[in-house]
Amino acid sequence: MSRNANNRKNAERIDEARKRAESRFNQTPIPLGFPSILDPAPTEISIKWATNPLRYNVERKVCDLVTIPGEWGFLDNDAVDTIAKKLEPHKVTVDQGLSLRKALMQEKAVYGHHKMMVRANTFRKRYDNGESVLQLSRRFDFPPVAIFRAILTSRGWSKVKIRDSLRKPDSKMNERDAREFRNAEEKDRVTNVNQGETAIKADLFEVVVGNYLDKHGINYRRQEDLLKEQQKEHGRPVNTPDFLIMDHLEINGEHVAWIDAKNFYGANLSFTKKKTRKQMNRYIDEWGSGAIVYRHSFCDGLKIPGVLMLDQSPLDTSIMNNDE
Repeated sequence: MSRNANNRKNAERIDEARKRAESRFNQTPIPLGFPSILDPAPTEISIKWATNPLRYNVERKVCDLVTIPGEWGFLDNDAVDTIAKKLEPHKVTVDQGLSLRKALMQEKAVYGHHKMMVRANTFRKRYDNGESVLQLSRRFDFPPVAIFRAILTSRGWSKVKIRDSLRKPDSKMNERDAREFRNAEEKDRVTNVNQGETAIKADLFEVVVGNYLDKHGINYRRQEDLLKEQQKEHGRPVNTPDFLIMDHLEINGEHVAWIDAKNFYGANLSFTKKKTRKQMNRYIDEWGSGAIVYRHSFCDGLKIPGVLMLDQSPLDTSIMNNDE
């Protein structure tokens, strides 16, 4: 598709999203998640939301500064300090750099998955000859837990057996396998099986965004309420943004029918953008244009038609700082 054709397509999508957001309260049948009677009635609210995005060319430079070949885990303090010094001239925070690093590792892991699985038998043979999963990870530059999964697959284990074994390694695996898995999980920030801490911080950031909306008197429905309704009515979640806005809200002159809170940096990377666009398009198709709030700001090159990019600039994040 030519650039002009793509621009026209994006402009049409933006216009379609705006019109749907404007007319959603008069829609028949009512949109998903809307009560049959709107009480209180929607009011017009307009706010200015300051942002401080990272320039595209800066993000490109920083990508090369935050990644270390063969290293897939959390960094120690010395490594973080080294990255911080590299980022300083570019006016990029450590949190932004580490969040970008995670996004880069996720993209690398996803796009390199096929290449990794081709070598599954090689991993298993080396593992059986005494090489550790962490040594294999450093040698071949793939995530440790993903390499361990590949080894189990090479043994002929089914996906269900692998899943159950990773959940209860001490009872489902032999002593060496359980130890190797624990070591792999500890050094893997990408395919880590336990995502509990990440979920807790994401929930906290939703509270921060909710507090800001409350401060401005904006009515909304929360994701957990939508989830319960949709599970009951449809047997599964259908569309569940963090905040479904129940007012005629404009932010920076744009109609916002829903808001999603992301507790990370909004990177302008192919995999990240594709995944986010797919999720947001479902919301746009249902309610019209909306917004994403990124905890650690975003790249100014990250553009999704019908989605307003926002960051933490006007938010009070003190409850998260206390947690960290």
